[in-house]
Amino acid sequence: MLILVFTDLDGSLLDHADYSYEGARPALERIAREGWALVFVTSKTRSEVEHLQRRMGIDGPFVVENGAAAFFPSSLTGLDIPEAKQDGSYRAVVFGRPYDEVRRFVEEMRGEYGLRGFGDMEAREIAELTDLPLEDAERARRREFTEPFLMAEPERLQDMKRDAAARGLAITTGGRLYHLMSAEQSKGRAVRKVQEILAGSGPKPVVSLGLGDSPNDKEMLQVVDRPIVIPRPDGRVMDVGRDDVVIAPEPGSRGWSSALLDVVSGLSS
Repeated sequence: MLILVFTDLDGSLLDHADYSYEGARPALERIAREGWALVFVTSKTRSEVEHLQRRMGIDGPFVVENGAAAFFPSSLTGLDIPEAKQDGSYRAVVFGRPYDEVRRFVEEMRGEYGLRGFGDMEAREIAELTDLPLEDAERARRREFTEPFLMAEPERLQDMKRDAAARGLAITTGGRLYHLMSAEQSKGRAVRKVQEILAGSGPKPVVSLGLGDSPNDKEMLQVVDRPIVIPRPDGRVMDVGRDDVVIAPEPGSRGWSSALLDVVSGLSS
């Protein structure tokens, strides 16, 4: 059996306060030992994911900026991806719009809604806002498709969503920020495509797991076979709209690891 593990990062595999994945080591070691696919599905940029994968010793496909694009390392052979374009050392399937198009909406609506996006901030301000180290904040500024932002009047979010929709854009909520992106992209759509590509690479039966904690993970958790919700640090648990959801026993990397191991144990029993 091939197990595909699709996971959010911040607040899920990575602890909310310090971005550590130490608590996830038991499950990460099992994934590596069994040869299962670990696919990051995140609001982070390609630069951030590449850095994290190097730290973790991982070389696999990943989805960036809330489903804007899926990247497959060229080292992964035997994959049939006719719609992919070569992008450096990757084959990329793109669902989102170029960053300049998304950013233009923020610039035009800045006064109306009191918007402040990553494109308006220096790396030091992003680091203070997100608790990222400065070098990671620099990587977070290297946007290709989406714009994280703050707004002065959050109570007007629905009005802004309507204005964004009129431009073919959408807004989703992450762990710390709002994210402006193409209405045609989502984590769910990207995960469905990655699953289709990886499942077609061999004869083994495939089971997909998804792990996430925030509203921008909801569509991902709706399309996998086994959804796992990670509680927020304050104890809140996202409603995915499925009866078969597994709730991790605690937030962050420790809950991520415990819940994943429990679910795969049930698959093999």
